[in-house]
Amino acid sequence: MDTPERYVRRITWIGLVANILLSGIKFLAGVLGNSQALMADAVHSLSDTITDIAVILGSFFWSEPPDQCHPHGHQRIETMVTIVIGTMLLLAGVGVGWHSVTTLHLEESVTRPGPIALIVAAISLVTKEILYRWTDRAGIRVNSSALRANAWHHRLDAVSSIPVFLAVAGAMLFPNLTFLDHVGALIVSIFIVQASFKILLPGFGELLEAGASAETLAEIKSLAESHPEVIEIHKLRTRYLGSTLRIDFHLVVDGELTIRQGHDIAEKIKTDLISELPDLSDAIIHIEPSDLLDQDPTAPD
Repeated sequence: MDTPERYVRRITWIGLVANILLSGIKFLAGVLGNSQALMADAVHSLSDTITDIAVILGSFFWSEPPDQCHPHGHQRIETMVTIVIGTMLLLAGVGVGWHSVTTLHLEESVTRPGPIALIVAAISLVTKEILYRWTDRAGIRVNSSALRANAWHHRLDAVSSIPVFLAVAGAMLFPNLTFLDHVGALIVSIFIVQASFKILLPGFGELLEAGASAETLAEIKSLAESHPEVIEIHKLRTRYLGSTLRIDFHLVVDGELTIRQGHDIAEKIKTDLISELPDLSDAIIHIEPSDLLDQDPTAPD
């Protein structure tokens, strides 16, 4: 049976081959069909191959177990790969948009697109949407932020094929409006840049030790305090390593309990939290007697 990392690589290899074939077909069809929008879409598909390679190579490293130099493991490599994907997407979007704007006025750019460009744009739309759905389901299955970020490349390629299709069709139907092909390329670039920020912002958040959402914090607190022996929890801290969540908090219990009893309660709560929260990989729990809490009324929630 495949490990999660092997499964990620297998899915990504299939996407890599599909992207290479599709980008080549779109670029050739763009040249033969005189469509700048389709050639821009080919560049976008080609950028997908770079991120596919980043995911494949990164998966060999982020799955490595903790060692003396990296006691918390290597999951941050997955975060870095995610940021690389977002950065490549951003650069591709800016480049495509800049080229479409700066060539809009050129005489040679007003050649009427041919039907081959329209056919390939339609094929691209269907193919990339299928790849998106398949890759995103795989990312959810193994809880891989890098694989899900890469899936957005497929979805974006599918979405960007819509304005390409409409622009090429409009330029074919109305020869005097061939600038529509450039407008289609510009719209593609806007989609690309927008998706890049959706990938980059969470990635940078992980690097900056951003914590879990308010909903997740409330769920952790509710689950821990549902145990009858627990008086309350406080000083709850969370952070993400790759796609996994790590937490630590103070657990307030009756000060008359033995060390063994307190330990057993903490272990049971840790087991329950990990089983209920699929993203949670570890929890560090500090046992605190209730009489100490009474002496520290300023302790944060």
